[in-house]
Amino acid sequence: MIKFMARIVHCSLKESYFKMVKIVILFIATVIAVPTATHAQFFEEGHLVTDVRNNIVWLRCSVGQRWDYDTGKCVGKVVKLNQREIIDAIEQANKQLGGTWRLPTIEELESLVCEDCGPPKIREKYFPTIEREAYWTGSHNFFNSKMYWSVNFMTGHSYSRFFAYQQLPLLLVKER
Repeated sequence: MIKFMARIVHCSLKESYFKMVKIVILFIATVIAVPTATHAQFFEEGHLVTDVRNNIVWLRCSVGQRWDYDTGKCVGKVVKLNQREIIDAIEQANKQLGGTWRLPTIEELESLVCEDCGPPKIREKYFPTIEREAYWTGSHNFFNSKMYWSVNFMTGHSYSRFFAYQQLPLLLVKER
């Protein structure tokens, strides 16, 4: 095989051997790098996670919790809110944390789903204490504007069956 390759590329047997080894190493490196490239979407920064694919910044903790720098986890009780209460929570987050925080869109929240994980169906490295249930999005159902989309981190599925008065946990995002 190496002699055949050497004749094709017009080089010595030794050069052909090194080229073949180089190709094999590049192939192996590519195979190893591809699965880890999907994790490059997120970069953790203390209580924040930067999402470069969606160009947003996530709070790592659900509303009601706070980031504990010593343990590297969210502590406190997750608070479930309805859409009216969410407005107040976002105003409070804007005052305390700065920036313009909001509910994620359905596409943004779905981008957190990890099919190979959990449950919860999320990368716990970045979001360590997510509840195994449906989380609010700010996206209305196109066919029934009284209902909102949610993403369930127990199953990884999206649903549009929650009304504004119902209470669910939530994550907040802001533009990068």
